[in-house]
Amino acid sequence: MARRSLLFSPGDSPELMRKAPGAGADVICFDLEDAVVPGRKDEARAAVREVLADPAFDPDAEVCVRLTAESPAADLDGVLGSDAESDAEPESEPASEGDAVRLDAVMLPKVESADRVDDVADLCAERGRDPAVFALVETAAGVLSAEAIAATPATDAVVFGAEDLAADVGATRTDEGTEVLYAREHVVLAASAAGVDAVDTVYTDFSDEAGLREDAAFARRLGYDGKLAIHPAQVGPITEAFTPDPEDVEWAAAVLDARDEAEREGRAVFQVDGEMIDAPLIAQAERILDRAPAGDR
Repeated sequence: MARRSLLFSPGDSPELMRKAPGAGADVICFDLEDAVVPGRKDEARAAVREVLADPAFDPDAEVCVRLTAESPAADLDGVLGSDAESDAEPESEPASEGDAVRLDAVMLPKVESADRVDDVADLCAERGRDPAVFALVETAAGVLSAEAIAATPATDAVVFGAEDLAADVGATRTDEGTEVLYAREHVVLAASAAGVDAVDTVYTDFSDEAGLREDAAFARRLGYDGKLAIHPAQVGPITEAFTPDPEDVEWAAAVLDARDEAEREGRAVFQVDGEMIDAPLIAQAERILDRAPAGDR
């Protein structure tokens, strides 16, 4: 499943949530945290539940909800429409009302340990759900624990949050981003080592398309699989940045075809268009095809 672009939509705005799939993002994330003021959390939970329970809401995208760091159990109960308590037994039956609510993934903010990911996965299981878990790493402690966070089996993707990290350590954000570069690289290395997706931080100036394209291209070169978007206009440039060029897809397909033929013939060495292919190039070809849209493979 490609996760090239993830678009946030405020959880207290049903109109914007229903419009969000139209931007074409691979993942749409209804936000109960930063986009909602504390006094409107219950209202937002109910609004998210109403949208996700609507049979007419069936986007061709992964549907995610960003929970709050302080009350993920209450968020899940509010969204699923369940009266289950957070300490319910895992084998307890989920509420029937919640069965109709689509929930493909949850995002947990300010993750600083693998235990936090396991805890939210347990909360979901207690409610009869097994969504993908996006662990948002956005503090100094989270970055330093990124390897353990990525490696826990409950984690499906690690998300890097540069803005909160800068605030946490007292760094000044710059256009160059050198103040968060180590952390940005550390998170993608942790995700890669664990074999999970890495999603890059937001580009806050949604009016600066050229800057967004440059930043997204840099994130792709670092090894990220996708990037967060805070405005629908950002989705197209981000998706394009993380979509392999047709020439690269053609090369990757040729490499894997040649590899299969070599394996059938018992050859360990082979070439494609005069280029000797080794294990790193095979891995690169596999990664390109994983990122390519299904119709281009």
